[in-house]
Amino acid sequence: MDRKPQMDAFGALSLTGFALLLALNQVVIKITNEGLQPIFFAGLRSAGGAICILLWMKARGIRIHIAPGTVPAGLLIGVAFAVEFIFLFVALDLTTVTRTSIIFYTMPFWLALAAHFVLPGERLTGVKLAGLGLALGGVAYAIAQRSGPDGQASLMGDLCALAAALAWAGIALCARATVLKTVRPEVQLLWQLTVSAPILLLAALLFGPLLRDPTWIHWAGLAFQIFFVVSAGFLFWLWLLSIYPAAAVASFSFLSPIFGVLLGWLLLGEHVGSEIIVALVLVCVGLLLINRPTRGRPRSADDPMRGPQPRRG
Repeated sequence: MDRKPQMDAFGALSLTGFALLLALNQVVIKITNEGLQPIFFAGLRSAGGAICILLWMKARGIRIHIAPGTVPAGLLIGVAFAVEFIFLFVALDLTTVTRTSIIFYTMPFWLALAAHFVLPGERLTGVKLAGLGLALGGVAYAIAQRSGPDGQASLMGDLCALAAALAWAGIALCARATVLKTVRPEVQLLWQLTVSAPILLLAALLFGPLLRDPTWIHWAGLAFQIFFVVSAGFLFWLWLLSIYPAAAVASFSFLSPIFGVLLGWLLLGEHVGSEIIVALVLVCVGLLLINRPTRGRPRSADDPMRGPQPRRG
């Protein structure tokens, strides 16, 4: 398919579906955590995803090699990937999908803030600062408000979700500011998966029993993660980025926390009170502002807010 200058109906439907997939993904993690220890689960996911990406690259004739000088950055991004998913999977074990979705998908704000100081030409504008302020307010409000039945709101879980968002921003910054920016996104993902898998599987030994009486639904959740999120989901995102402008693709990011809150309530019966609604509105408006292209400066293909880091949660 040829590259398009603007978003069309197919692209909008595809990105809406992808945002829904990311939200459903968090529900799947929450359920699968009941049968598999979260860190062990994350390690199996990375290992399985690495195998799938390797097979896909081989089938497409994409050369699999380590480019000169990329080893330190590759190891760094892999470690950051492991840290991110330790925090995210633990967050979803401790707190709700609704709260995790709001806090975790603030990643673009932390990336924009870091890029302001680290990357040339990525200064925060007044509009983006307003978006950052709204997001910070939404996160602070969500964490401060502890209402909810059955102890669903866990402060430690919320803080883990925030740490996961910060680690995700670090991964995107590493991909943008190091020599990894010269390699294919598939190779970047392969670094993350292959380095994180052994780290996560070893770290799992520190978090108690690896199995929590799993049934078929928990193994199905693992398979869903490997095939439909880490592998197919990421590759589909790459394909969309090759067709549509990055700014238009990024503008759909506000849908992920909305769908996360909706599915957490609909499928898991999680409490959605006024504190969740207020925090969600603040974060989503902030996302719209932070992803708004700077006037007179069209977003380029290597914009850090585009990044090769679409699959999360």
